[in-house]
Amino acid sequence: MTVETSPRPHPSPPDDLQGTGRLRPMSVLFTGVALTTVALTGASAVSTLIAADAVGDRWSGTPNALAVLGTAIATLALGSVMARRGHRAGLAVGYLLAAVGAAVALGGVLTGALPLLLVGMIGVGAGNGSAQLARYSAAELYPRDRKGFALSLIVWAGTIGGIVGPLLISPTAHLAERLSMPAHAGPFLLTIVAVGAAAAASAALPRAAHRVLDGPRRLLPRGALRRALRTPAVGVAISAMVVAQLDMVAVMTMTPVHLDHHGHGLGTVGTILTIHVMGMFALSPLSGRLADRYGGTAVILAGIAVLVAASGLVAVAPDAHTSALPLALFLLGYGWNLAFVGGSSLLSRHLPADTRTQIEGMIDALVWGSSALASLGSGVILQGGGYVVLALTAGAIVVVPLIVIAAARARPTDAN
Repeated sequence: MTVETSPRPHPSPPDDLQGTGRLRPMSVLFTGVALTTVALTGASAVSTLIAADAVGDRWSGTPNALAVLGTAIATLALGSVMARRGHRAGLAVGYLLAAVGAAVALGGVLTGALPLLLVGMIGVGAGNGSAQLARYSAAELYPRDRKGFALSLIVWAGTIGGIVGPLLISPTAHLAERLSMPAHAGPFLLTIVAVGAAAAASAALPRAAHRVLDGPRRLLPRGALRRALRTPAVGVAISAMVVAQLDMVAVMTMTPVHLDHHGHGLGTVGTILTIHVMGMFALSPLSGRLADRYGGTAVILAGIAVLVAASGLVAVAPDAHTSALPLALFLLGYGWNLAFVGGSSLLSRHLPADTRTQIEGMIDALVWGSSALASLGSGVILQGGGYVVLALTAGAIVVVPLIVIAAARARPTDAN
């Protein structure tokens, strides 16, 4: 058998969502994700630096860990909201929670109250929850043989955030200072505006999209999650997405701190994060095409190879901030992308249509919840062993999906 066999058939989108009929809903989903990525990139980097100054490197990953925790909680809750109230409502709620969280975090920056910043980052993470679930909304608009490409287009929206977000760290810091605020307040001002605009954009989903995205609303039947988890393709998707998330988050979270220790300012941090986030998102359409043509499992295997290469490059030249390190961070991002798009395409094809929305939210909650551990643990490893040890430790865990894939292929065909 192959891991890709015997998915449950999905209904085709209606005629009014064929061709150009998908343009408006896809544009709405794309815009929301792009705005959110712009907002979160700067807030994430600056919150790490604030925490490092306040409590040291060991706990400098705490703000990002809480943001990731907020994403995990949000994806779980928003999946249920979407199942009951529709995709538009779920997306809008997550983005609005992020705006509130950013306002709370801004209050923490202005008053010097680190606990307030930490609480606010939980809310900020909720916006990322909406941005993550938006890719599945896009997949629902397309037939089975194009779902990988559809969701990859929404992931690709993060390219805008990857280019614009880090580059706005320094300008927004200067703007905050001109407004008589601390420099680190700037990215949070941007976050409030950007995720607020994302919430407004989500309200523009057209009625034709509602008929596809909202469909019959029902609670998750007893045993549905257990049955889904027994599907080999779902197990492969979960293992790959969790491991890639752990690897990427651990290294990315500590990169600003590593650069700061070597005397580099916010400009260098922003540039390298731009390159990294470009790796995460820019080649998403290629990943989606590959997933549609060769299957999600093949794309996951390619992602594992790229993640291993990224760890090796960091180990060879961790301080080459103008050459090897940017390349390593780009590869780290693209390895994550391959695993993420490959895993997401497996889920969009193999989860039952009537319970797919809620289960996708639960799986995303698991992915983001587990990566909160990476944010916390990364600071401990950085302090105890350094940046190279952190990168190698994070890269070593990519063997896990290989074991899961081997086990899935060894199962009998009727296991699907």
